Amino acid sequence: MDNSKLNPPEPQHTAEAVYESRLPGPLARMKAWLVAHHVTLMAIADTPHSIALGSAIGIFFGFTPLYPLKTLLSIAVAWIFRCNKIAAAIAVTLHDVMIWAMPALYLAEYQFGCWILNRPAAQRVHLRQFRLHDYVHWHVFSRVVWPTFWPAFVGSLFVAIPSAVIVYFLMRLLISRARTLQKMS
Repeated sequence: MDNSKLNPPEPQHTAEAVYESRLPGPLARMKAWLVAHHVTLMAIADTPHSIALGSAIGIFFGFTPLYPLKTLLSIAVAWIFRCNKIAAAIAVTLHDVMIWAMPALYLAEYQFGCWILNRPAAQRVHLRQFRLHDYVHWHVFSRVVWPTFWPAFVGSLFVAIPSAVIVYFLMRLLISRARTLQKMS
């Protein structure tokens, strides 16, 4: 018996056209990252308030000079405020996508913090002035890192707080709107 008559061949589907962005490479990758994580945030099974507050906490810590601790701090603060920790972790990594712009922003925050605190900006420090064993001593930290931390932290608050407030309301609006549309369909 001929199986070709019983099971006709399935129609051949042509490959769908692949969307190619007209943006330059780095901006296209950033847009793809934002779209993917936006969808992830929308799919989290939590209240719009919880997701929006977690996102705002992540954005806040992303702007601060607490570089090695920003992800842990954002998750810990999200846990304390009983909001979404996944949203906080995703939002704090947004700054890692924009890493090319962050040094200029951190410098501006530092200079603004120096101006607010009425301190002169630190003179340029050449790391080649230090020997390898100097890096494990407290005096290098206290002479190089610590004097720049407080002005940078104070300056970052003037960017981080308004950004967090804007992100909270924007995310809450977007998530509420998306969920309302899902319920209607």
